[in-house]
Amino acid sequence: MASIYTILATLGMVWISPVILPALFWVALFYDFFNSELPPGIEQPLKLRFLHSLMITTLLLGKILEKLGICSDLSILRVVLDGIPPWRDSKLLIKDLKVDEVPLRIYQPKWPPTVKRRGILYFHGGAGTFGSIRAYERVCRYIAKKCNSVVVSVGYRLAPEHPYPGQYFDCLNATLYFMRNLEEYHVDPALIIISGDSCGANFATVICQMLLNKKDLPKVRAQVLLYPGLQGLDLNLPSYQQNASVPLLFRKLVIYFCFRYLNKEPLFMEDILQNCHVPESMKQKYKKWVSADIIPDEFKIRGYTPLKSTSYKPEVHEAIKEILEITFSPLIAEDSVICQLPESYIVTCEFDVLRDDGLLYKKRLEDNGVQVTWYHSESGFHGILAFFGYGILSFISGEKILDSTVNYINSL
Repeated sequence: MASIYTILATLGMVWISPVILPALFWVALFYDFFNSELPPGIEQPLKLRFLHSLMITTLLLGKILEKLGICSDLSILRVVLDGIPPWRDSKLLIKDLKVDEVPLRIYQPKWPPTVKRRGILYFHGGAGTFGSIRAYERVCRYIAKKCNSVVVSVGYRLAPEHPYPGQYFDCLNATLYFMRNLEEYHVDPALIIISGDSCGANFATVICQMLLNKKDLPKVRAQVLLYPGLQGLDLNLPSYQQNASVPLLFRKLVIYFCFRYLNKEPLFMEDILQNCHVPESMKQKYKKWVSADIIPDEFKIRGYTPLKSTSYKPEVHEAIKEILEITFSPLIAEDSVICQLPESYIVTCEFDVLRDDGLLYKKRLEDNGVQVTWYHSESGFHGILAFFGYGILSFISGEKILDSTVNYINSL
């Protein structure tokens, strides 16, 4: 694996090239124009197209450098998406440490607390293969200040270098450390919140389920799940069909990153999209929880065609069977688990392939007597919080999502 210095030097050479980068960007823009869809109602479509083209440019550059043996494509994506560090914040005390080799960054308001504060664990998104503490610096600082809370941002180690399911154990170990040291951070043990976005929301869901067996620890007050991905059984739900080609997360890209996360070669993509990886017995068992029939009709208005019956293919199942496990698909946990979960806050975005995962989990929780507060962004898309705090590159919908999240946390 190339060092970060090699990657940065390579990027520097490419960026200053008067030919390579512009050519790649025009290729990416051309690809985006003919392959992506920007439906009516999505926020600032031209800006989104530009940012998506930059992402495609990065992926193309990564593939070229990988072919040349310089570094992996994920290495380039990680560097580019790592974000620009913000200025020092005079209102926060920020501390870095490691727990069992897992980096943590702890944000504490500098003003003296009048009472014990909330403690918020945050697991960032990025398909388990990219994303970082630094990439979500602005989000975590904002939450810490607006909620007068201690925020712990967890830099779980990324796949494929750190194999699945190691990310869950990194998140669990970070959570256990924090919950066992609440007094040090002046945190109220009755006000612990576990949160995350995208795959980080998946991790938050699983950690909340794991903690149910830890009777010696404080009970989690709430789980905060921002556009979560929660199941791999049905990739033909209405949101998957409607948003199959909507940036930033295409339907095929979901499968691609699942394979990268599992450190496997992407195979049988079309078969997986047709749910051929799911045994018939499993489809029948879980259709009461994972089915387009459960999705409210208002979310089918933009179009939905029921999937024709497809045959189970054992070789396809073998290629990606991990996405059917409870860790990957916590939506299918048993009722005996779901009914014990804490109060929940769920954000869904209209133009997100994962929208219906959030809707299905909302119903599962409510059916089991768990209180749910739901916020639906009617113009939002997947990954919108990655641009929060970047001025003209940010989106109003993302700001509204975070403000709604802050208001929910402050209500606890």
